[in-house]
Amino acid sequence: MRKALDVNNINPFLQSTMSVFETVTQLKLSVGKPSLAGFSFTKPTYTITVGVVGQMKGQAVLAMELPRALEIAGKMMFGMQVTELDEMASSALNELSNMIMGNTATIFSTQGKLIDITPPISVLGTDLQIRSDIDPICVPLLLDGTEYLKLYICVYEE
Repeated sequence: MRKALDVNNINPFLQSTMSVFETVTQLKLSVGKPSLAGFSFTKPTYTITVGVVGQMKGQAVLAMELPRALEIAGKMMFGMQVTELDEMASSALNELSNMIMGNTATIFSTQGKLIDITPPISVLGTDLQIRSDIDPICVPLLLDGTEYLKLYICVYEE
């Protein structure tokens, strides 16, 4: 298993996630305590994985329980009531991850680190187990002190 990304390189992921998420949803998140954690989800969970290539390699995964995913998709669709993760809702959530990771790539480029991203892959399921050859750093993102979603950073620098 590869070692996790240097802690100094986590900030662009967090900065981008917080900024883009607030702009798109009008919800202000705060950062919980990062930890090394495995991917295990027992409740219905929606995950969006975006690959990272270039001077850094790996994946970033945004994970949210189904009710959160529906809420976020609704906010992205101008307050529409979303009751199922249909094609439109999934597309909105995948676009959120594209915007977050595109912004992350831009932040890294200002630091002289060139990365690119792959199109997102999303999965909805219960009792999900995801494996990575890179130690995942899990950062809980909180809304009013309660965990709202999780960002997993499984990236290493070459």
